[in-house]
Amino acid sequence: MKKCKPVSWATTRNLIVCLFAALAITAQTSAQTITTFDVPGAGTGSFQGTLPIGINVYGAIMGYYIDSSTVFHCFLRASDGTITTFDAPGAGTSPGYGTVAYGLNQEGAITGYDLDSNSVFHGFLRTPDGNITVFDDPDAGTGFGQGTQAEDINDFGAIAGYYIDSNGVNHGFLRAPDGTFTRFDPKGSTGTYPTYFSGLNDFGTIVGTYNDAANANHCFLRDSNRTITTCDVPGAGTGSGQGTFGDTLNNFGAIAGAYTDSSNVNHGYVRTEKGVITKFDVPGAGTGTYQGTVSQNINDFGAIAGLYVDSSNVNHGFLRAPNGNITKFDVPGAGTGSGQGTVPQTNNFGGSITGYYYDPNGIFHGFLRQ
Repeated sequence: MKKCKPVSWATTRNLIVCLFAALAITAQTSAQTITTFDVPGAGTGSFQGTLPIGINVYGAIMGYYIDSSTVFHCFLRASDGTITTFDAPGAGTSPGYGTVAYGLNQEGAITGYDLDSNSVFHGFLRTPDGNITVFDDPDAGTGFGQGTQAEDINDFGAIAGYYIDSNGVNHGFLRAPDGTFTRFDPKGSTGTYPTYFSGLNDFGTIVGTYNDAANANHCFLRDSNRTITTCDVPGAGTGSGQGTFGDTLNNFGAIAGAYTDSSNVNHGYVRTEKGVITKFDVPGAGTGTYQGTVSQNINDFGAIAGLYVDSSNVNHGFLRAPNGNITKFDVPGAGTGSGQGTVPQTNNFGGSITGYYYDPNGIFHGFLRQ
């Protein structure tokens, strides 16, 4: 019998995109329903509650919640709404300590990190069957505020993140599925931060942000050949806290994020795999210090979910279609005071968006817009 020729992931991905494009585009342009939810056990005090981080193609949502003692715990919400909570072994149980989840792949594997009772960070991997492995980069420090922070996992089980060495300096790492670590820093970096959730794609490309000696931010892209490119947006400020943030990467190599100009105003951008940069601002975004537009996640269609901060410092959600059209939204019940409002985190292949909102009492709640 003649054997079938193996199909590459790139070919499979393109077929999937073609197959589901019409369905997904219809879903993203039709009327949207917003569902809110809270993890059982989440606290109901100020700065407590439920904080979803990511959603996969099947509608599973992961994130973390803060309980009434201000301890952090992880959760996984299945597409039917069933919620499972978990903690990494050895996580601290004092206020401000615990476990946070930042990466989720299509298989349901989750990565993140915990802060132990000695104030040291450790990475973890939770497999779809619930088994948790705690790991540390061999070069990570073991002192106060040092250690390993895992940020994202791709569909092959590779994990990207950063570790804090014994001198308190952050460095990027890529952990292969077999547990092997590769470390990296862009040239001139005084601190390297691969992005959470959508910072590592299925081809092993990593996006993130690094700081220079002046504490300005720069976007970096590390490809599968280990070549690192700086991808700053023209017009980004060069002062402390200003610059370009590499916030999200899709499987086609497109990057989205925010840049902070010399007046400390944020603006959105998208960069194609060929390096073409388009800047944008959501209508209604404020133009004051730390106001403006922030891209949070770009899916494989090129749709971008994010938030904008208005002139009253209230957060609002937006979805930018691949053609540049922008839809704004707020979760019912979101607060309208300074620092409150709607904070989208990620959008999946089908156009569903998850994130959290701050209510008028300063409590976090999860939402799903689909």
